[in-house]
Amino acid sequence: MNDGRATGTTGGTATGQSMAELLSEMVRIPSVNPMHHGPRSGTVAEADMANWVAARAEALGAEVELDEIEPGRPNVYARFAGRTERMLTVDVHLDTVGVEHSDGDPFDGRITEGRVWGRGAVDTKATMAVVLAVMGEMVAAGQQPMSTVELVGTISEEGGGLAGASAYRDRLLERGERREQIVVAEPTMCAPVYGHKGGLGLEVDVEGRAAHSSKPHLGINALSAGARIVAAIDAEQERLANQREVGALGAGTVSVNEMSGGRARNIVPDHCELYVGRRIADREDYEEESARLTELIRAAALPARVKVQLANGFGSNAFFQAPGSDLVTALAEMSGHEPAVADFGTNALRYGEVADQIVVFGPGSIDQAHQAIEWVEIAELERAAHVYRQLLKR
Repeated sequence: MNDGRATGTTGGTATGQSMAELLSEMVRIPSVNPMHHGPRSGTVAEADMANWVAARAEALGAEVELDEIEPGRPNVYARFAGRTERMLTVDVHLDTVGVEHSDGDPFDGRITEGRVWGRGAVDTKATMAVVLAVMGEMVAAGQQPMSTVELVGTISEEGGGLAGASAYRDRLLERGERREQIVVAEPTMCAPVYGHKGGLGLEVDVEGRAAHSSKPHLGINALSAGARIVAAIDAEQERLANQREVGALGAGTVSVNEMSGGRARNIVPDHCELYVGRRIADREDYEEESARLTELIRAAALPARVKVQLANGFGSNAFFQAPGSDLVTALAEMSGHEPAVADFGTNALRYGEVADQIVVFGPGSIDQAHQAIEWVEIAELERAAHVYRQLLKR
């Protein structure tokens, strides 16, 4: 930077408008996760977002590294030196969900009605704008954060098994490093979230036997087997919902979220595919639940055969820690919001091995995420900035 200040600050101080401008610039960089990519998505551009963050952070004096996790899809690590050896990570995922269902131009990044509009505005480029703006005002004032801050931009949060977070975790493990505190950016209305469900996905291939539709008794209808699987999963969901004793995160859930099959209108189908999603509560073990579901699916499909695979090769137990932990308590005091648990999943699922304390925190509401029209209130950016000013000096 020529003048020692980040673009998006005024007089060295981040304002709601300046943060909105930073966020608008990011929204105008499409970064749709490849699993959500469609005709309206633009380029597959997590790399564009990573490069943008790298340039911004480097201009603020950060030590920056791009780490290609998958071809053309890098994480970005930006380290801002602190006054102590303590380490604070802020994880902001770079990818967004798809835009095929969006109204208007999903990447226009317009600033109107006290809001920033567009895909990623709340989920979750907002936090990236806030942290960069607050760091910008600290640099302009000649200040350093108390802890060394590692701002991490991760790929693949919206689909693909949290690959970016997994790679960051593995990087720390390989180096024998831990982080005292990790803040995972998600829209929580600036309330510190100390727990949410884990999850697993099962990819189910049903193998039947084809026959002429005039003689269905000669075949094994794979779609009929799939329908029995759906009914069995629905019954399992009812069982889960009716449990009398559950943990702090409530009951686990299960549902069939994808189903496809059939070859022609006059052929008894010999193949069907399903995807079963299972959310894991704090008193459950994902391996036990995976085994339970697999047996349930096999029994329901008979006489058809099934092949069941764990999506992405792994699942996750719930993220949960004491609501009275130091980081959660501090953020609650700074924000004025009580600690909470969340319904949605985050990168926090990957960091239990490498962090002493983890919290999910960020501006805006999850209700605006993934919508046809996405937005965040500028007032929420200001609230988050107020918290980060305190956190980074703590």
